Amino acid sequence: MMATTHALAGVALAVGVSLFVPEAGGLPLIAAGIGGFFPDLDLTGDHRKTLHFPVYYSVAAVAAGVVAAVVTTPLTLSLALFLTAAALHSVMDAAGGGLEPRPWLGQGERAVYNHASGRWIRPRRWIRYDGAPEDLALCGAFALPGLLVLDGAAQTAIVAALGVSAAYTVLRKPLVALADRVVPRIPQDVFDRLPGRVSSFIAAYR
Repeated sequence: MMATTHALAGVALAVGVSLFVPEAGGLPLIAAGIGGFFPDLDLTGDHRKTLHFPVYYSVAAVAAGVVAAVVTTPLTLSLALFLTAAALHSVMDAAGGGLEPRPWLGQGERAVYNHASGRWIRPRRWIRYDGAPEDLALCGAFALPGLLVLDGAAQTAIVAALGVSAAYTVLRKPLVALADRVVPRIPQDVFDRLPGRVSSFIAAYR
């Protein structure tokens, strides 16, 4: 799923919590949004493995949630929401498509890595691929609580995230087609100078 879908899932979670703890302010909301996005920082590395921990994030989120329930401060709530959003992201990726460059073909069998079991979880493809129309619809659903409850810069950020998501949905397949044409034309000496993570990311298109 799109990084924006995950980030807005975290925001929706934080909005729900804020209804019960409004005095916590905006920090938990920011933490939840960042937590929802955070695992995808491994995009140019070993994607859905390096920073994706569906089991470990979940265990840590439960522990942090207990602490936040006992000692409720903006900081404890922020930590709990960050970890919960990161766990949700990692678990949600198993519901999407695989890691292959063209996940809409349904050929890959790796969705997200489970470090606890030492193996990849297979994709369920309930959301066929990141940027699929149903991914955009889910992104909109997660944006709705924030749009209804928040205002000012937070609301503007949500609208911007929706705009980026819509643009990505339109461009998702054309971008792959463009990469198919451009990447093989990169001279080998230029390709060899690219950082390892970047070269490994684009190698699938060579």
